[in-house]
Amino acid sequence: MSALNTVPFEKFHGTGNDFVVVDAEDPVPDRPEFARTHCDRDAGISLTESDRRGADGVLFLALEDRYDPPRVVMTLVQPDGSVAAMCGNGARVAAAWAAERAETTEVMIDTPAGTRRATVEDDYVSVEMGVPSFAPRDVPLDSGEELVEAEVGDLTVTAVNTGVPHAVAIVDDVDGVDLESVAPSIRHAPLFPEGANVTIASPDGNGGFRQRTFERGVEGETQSCGTGAVAVVAVAKRLGLVEGDDPVSVSPPGGELSVTVPDEGTALLGGPAVHEGDGEADVVFRQR
Repeated sequence: MSALNTVPFEKFHGTGNDFVVVDAEDPVPDRPEFARTHCDRDAGISLTESDRRGADGVLFLALEDRYDPPRVVMTLVQPDGSVAAMCGNGARVAAAWAAERAETTEVMIDTPAGTRRATVEDDYVSVEMGVPSFAPRDVPLDSGEELVEAEVGDLTVTAVNTGVPHAVAIVDDVDGVDLESVAPSIRHAPLFPEGANVTIASPDGNGGFRQRTFERGVEGETQSCGTGAVAVVAVAKRLGLVEGDDPVSVSPPGGELSVTVPDEGTALLGGPAVHEGDGEADVVFRQR
């Protein structure tokens, strides 16, 4: 593998869910290989400001500021080279990046899962997440029936799509689950023809939830997952653990998120989006 040239990048994180951000105008001919190389946790991108190498994905962002409000086209390439249809924390990072350049507090984000509206106040970003769906064809499921509190692998899960598919298990204590051990069999279960993120949650005693997620495409646990946080609240409402339209606190290992899943209308995800630093990254290609 050789370096052809370099492109500037910025590094952001949303409650520990970290991303390399590249302006889509900068040419990266092989985006999957770029992501596989620079997201690697052992040998990937590093900043002097942080001792954590690699990232949970690369956000290629294209700002279209001729619109009102400005639009940003978001493409998230994951560490395995695949493209994610939606990422809640990635969308919040994209909004923060675009809002700074367009000098605005409101941004429209174009994703493969649809267009989402975001508002930015300092480093706090709220983004529309669409309407969670339990429908088998939306998740999708290899079944004609919704999957609600069913045994899959070692967990009792409910399947929901919050932009990407999630298998959510409400457990007594998230710290008592060996997620890296139990998640892969669920993530790859034949019931999920496109795979699924595996999210576990437990009540925090204050009306909110603690959350951990094993992410499809990362193939491991991340410090935070925005679509997973929304999935937790959507499933909790479905199971009668949460009522009403008030925001619910969801705390992954990387921080705290605010999630609203109304009885009607789009879900909302709010939390910090933090700029970590800038650098130059090799544009890589494979020698053949």
